[in-house]
Amino acid sequence: MKSLLLIAFTSIALSQSPLPPNAHLEKLATGFQQPEGPVWKDGVGLLFSDIARSIIYKWSPTDSATSIYLQPSDSSNGLTLDLQGRLILTQMLKRRVSRQEFDGAITPLVSTYNGKPFNSPNDVVVKSDGSIFFTDPDFNVPSGQKKELTFQGVYRISPIGTLTLLDSTLTLPNGICFSPDEQKLYVNDSHKCIIYVWDVLSDSTIANQKVLYTIPASGYADGMKTDPEGNIYCTGPTGIWIVSPSGVLLDRIQMSETPSNCNWGDADRKTLYITAGSSLYRIRTDMTGVQSPRSPKSGSYELRESYPNPCNPGTVIDFHVPKTSNVTLCVFDVAGRQVATLFTGILTAGDYSERWETDGLSSGVYFCRMSAESFNDTRKIVVLK
Repeated sequence: MKSLLLIAFTSIALSQSPLPPNAHLEKLATGFQQPEGPVWKDGVGLLFSDIARSIIYKWSPTDSATSIYLQPSDSSNGLTLDLQGRLILTQMLKRRVSRQEFDGAITPLVSTYNGKPFNSPNDVVVKSDGSIFFTDPDFNVPSGQKKELTFQGVYRISPIGTLTLLDSTLTLPNGICFSPDEQKLYVNDSHKCIIYVWDVLSDSTIANQKVLYTIPASGYADGMKTDPEGNIYCTGPTGIWIVSPSGVLLDRIQMSETPSNCNWGDADRKTLYITAGSSLYRIRTDMTGVQSPRSPKSGSYELRESYPNPCNPGTVIDFHVPKTSNVTLCVFDVAGRQVATLFTGILTAGDYSERWETDGLSSGVYFCRMSAESFNDTRKIVVLK
């Protein structure tokens, strides 16, 4: 599961898309049975569930290795972190929502509503006040156990542990996420492929349910997340459907394996990690080729450390240009041979990014050099394969 495969990214390329035109979907690992619920934990890497194997795996950005983080996980599905950085997980086999303490112990948070077991808690999100919101459809009720609730709900656990039923009208509530300002809550009705939106009130209850978007394809909607601009990335039939906060389809990441969930990762939270079929993927949502300058600022030229580093199969190099300049960005091996020209040309003042793909190169140490007027600087990049 350590092998990496770079495959072409394909989308319907709508003009309003938040994705860069040359983005690539990268397969990180495969061989899982039912991957779900990815979440990034700084200092650890990506955690994700394998429901069928009752395992939570860890994927490391340092060496691209996958290892077991928690076994058994009691068929965990959705994963997120609370305000203290502890793992919150839905455990379908135990029909509960739980928390992993810093010492590794599992603390059950809720397992019943009005004395009856939940159906099979599915996806989960934490609000900035510490409350936990989760969905409870019935399509994963453990074998041999019976369904006791007559509805499928959306719930909230308050910071002091009080459970509240927020909605019981959806057929199969599944993916759940907030708008960046937490003024909106999004939940999809899985088999209807409908994304609903509610207003979030001051007491963290919800009101004014509306249909935001209906996916025009057969299949089912699954996990979803929002980006900093409030766009919704909903996993569903044939890929990930990207919908604006006003309900307009912006783009679709087409995938050969049906995606189950997604989440933002890496230190800058600009990489979308995706669980799909039997595999784990990622895609950078910016920094593919030299981008338009972000907020220009005064100062000097700057070549910043690339990320990730060590890398495989590629890394992103950020740099700053203080004024209109003729800029060259190249990569050399340890023998001083130039192996790549990432950019050469005139740039106006601003912050820029360039991605270097290491296909065809062997493991080892390389050097990225930036030259502009009298400025020259070099950064070391380690390639691991």
